[in-house]
Amino acid sequence: MHLPVVNLRPSIEATRPEWQARLDAMFARGQFILGEGLAEFERDYAASLQAKFAVGVANGTDAIALCLRAARVTGETITTALSAPFTGIAITSAGAKIRFADVDPETLSVDPDDLGNRITKRTAALVPVHLYGQPCRIDRIAKLGPVVIQDACQAHGARFQGQPLTKFSPYVAYSFYPTKNLGALGDGGAVVTDRADVARRLRLLRDGGRKGGQVSYETGINSRLDEMQCCYLSAFLPRLAEWNAQRRHLAKLYDESLTGCPGIQLLKRHACSVSHLYVVRAKQRGRLREYLAQHGIGTGIHYPVPLHLHPAFASAGQKRGSLPHAEKACREIVSLPLWPYLPDSGAFEVAERIRAFYAGGGG
Repeated sequence: MHLPVVNLRPSIEATRPEWQARLDAMFARGQFILGEGLAEFERDYAASLQAKFAVGVANGTDAIALCLRAARVTGETITTALSAPFTGIAITSAGAKIRFADVDPETLSVDPDDLGNRITKRTAALVPVHLYGQPCRIDRIAKLGPVVIQDACQAHGARFQGQPLTKFSPYVAYSFYPTKNLGALGDGGAVVTDRADVARRLRLLRDGGRKGGQVSYETGINSRLDEMQCCYLSAFLPRLAEWNAQRRHLAKLYDESLTGCPGIQLLKRHACSVSHLYVVRAKQRGRLREYLAQHGIGTGIHYPVPLHLHPAFASAGQKRGSLPHAEKACREIVSLPLWPYLPDSGAFEVAERIRAFYAGGGG
């Protein structure tokens, strides 16, 4: 059995009638930017997250950056060292000074204690990441003081302690990159909020600072979710809860099958996780990945280098050894195959191969 780390084709085929009908309607209307499809998707996406407003933008990076701009943040902004580099790029592109906090070694989400200890009078904002589809301790982070911009780019449909993420801060950013729980067939993103003033300002900023005409009232950017991607997103959105439930089911199978496996450390997950990725910490990670590849099993690393060690973020001034938990995690983490239509037998095969690897003394 060939098992890539992700397979989008089953989801695309399962929804073909819905997105095809929407594409036909879009071509009939002849409007491809800021049209009816976007307005419909924004309403439906906000409702699905129990929020009041959603503002579609070009990608998840812009979603985070626009939140910082909407909040008029220009000072020091702290985020986790374990995330995609686009989290950091969003902060620096918004003109803020970036710094990083360490992670909780059990969950790999940002450690709220370490984050709180790094706040100074210069700190203007915090950007916690709901990593791998599991909400971080946003309840504690929201009480730390600075503006909180939530990076929920991997957490579509996730809640925290039964509450929508918008209950903890007015800025929640999402990405619709194709591999996300809710993905487009290209780039896309959105910001979800309960505040009408925030939604208005985001709509202004995403469209060059304009108010529907040709006059720019302030310096915005060009970052609009296009109508074609809304056709796919609106077709996929009704399946999101079902797909998230299947992701949780597969993650539970992995947990049960890998518990007690020598060489594997499971991450601590909560019921509120939407299991965007299934990540474990593995001894002899390189050899394990080679062994699995030889048996047709794909894997990934999310992410191999902590952000404070990226040359692009050297201005943070944090050297090797300054964030030990994130640095150690990046040497051990591996992502296993996970997508909504992965059969149970596929998850069992992956787990059996992993157990066989370690039973054989590491290959």
